Amino acid sequence: MFLALFGAVESGLIYAIMAIGVYLTFRILNFPDLTVDGSFVTGGAVTAISIINGVPPIFATILGAFAGFLAGCVTGLLHTKGKINALLSGILMMIALYSINLRIMGKPNLSLSRESTLKNQFIEVWEKTGIDGVINNLLGSMGIERLPATWGIVFLMIIIMILMKVIIDYFLKTEIGLGLRATGNNQVMSRSFSANTDTLIIIGLGISNGLVALSGSLIAQYGGFTDVGMGIGMIIIGLASVIIGEALFGAKTVARATLAIILGAVIYRIVVALALRVEFLDTGDMKLITAILVIVALVTPKIVQVQREKKRRLAKRAALKVGHVKNVEA
Repeated sequence: MFLALFGAVESGLIYAIMAIGVYLTFRILNFPDLTVDGSFVTGGAVTAISIINGVPPIFATILGAFAGFLAGCVTGLLHTKGKINALLSGILMMIALYSINLRIMGKPNLSLSRESTLKNQFIEVWEKTGIDGVINNLLGSMGIERLPATWGIVFLMIIIMILMKVIIDYFLKTEIGLGLRATGNNQVMSRSFSANTDTLIIIGLGISNGLVALSGSLIAQYGGFTDVGMGIGMIIIGLASVIIGEALFGAKTVARATLAIILGAVIYRIVVALALRVEFLDTGDMKLITAILVIVALVTPKIVQVQREKKRRLAKRAALKVGHVKNVEA
């Protein structure tokens, strides 16, 4: 159980980068971007083929993220300059990326198990610190069995997520970030204030898909392979993380929203890991579990709101009744 939860937290932190990318389009730009399913694989594909051809992993990761940025910009161009519906622009780009990703990889999947990746390089350095032994001895003395081989990935991802949260929070308060938020809220009003909304949408989609591709790149190096089909359903997983995070932790401010999404991505992975331990469920039910989680996260707040409104009306009616009785008695 402990090992399963640990793995869920580890992968949840990596997928949180993708969830923040989805948040930028879904909540900030109010743009239904389905490019995500393709750009996630693009990040992994570009990174994998670069590493196999001798590019250092850090530069291969940057190349993967940049490829996702370009894919997002093309979606933005299709919508703003080509005047194609937002949803259709994303679908067209997602379909195109499937073939592009196959071209990049040359075959449906690539293995990185024998290559030097960011994960391998970091673990080599991490193991020299001896921190794994200290933590595992401490947990072992508490009676916890089957401990993880390394804690390095979790520590690395926590540091990356803190840095990324600070950068995204700061970016959304800059002139361009405020322009993105205004464009998402009311595009017509933003244009009336001389804002170039087309450019802002293209930049927003580029950054969003750059983050998604970065997540795909890290997942490929984390899992040791990349596959042309590994992006299927990523948009739903991203939306699930955003909706669960907002429902549990709120999103009144940008800083709170980004933190909620990171935690939402981790909680989503933990819930899926726990659900898959149920005897009658297997890995093929993961999409069904995701759909049920999203439905629960969407419906529950509305049910709570309706119940609160009902109680408020009953309380108001009771107060009016008491006031009427006092007036009659007087």
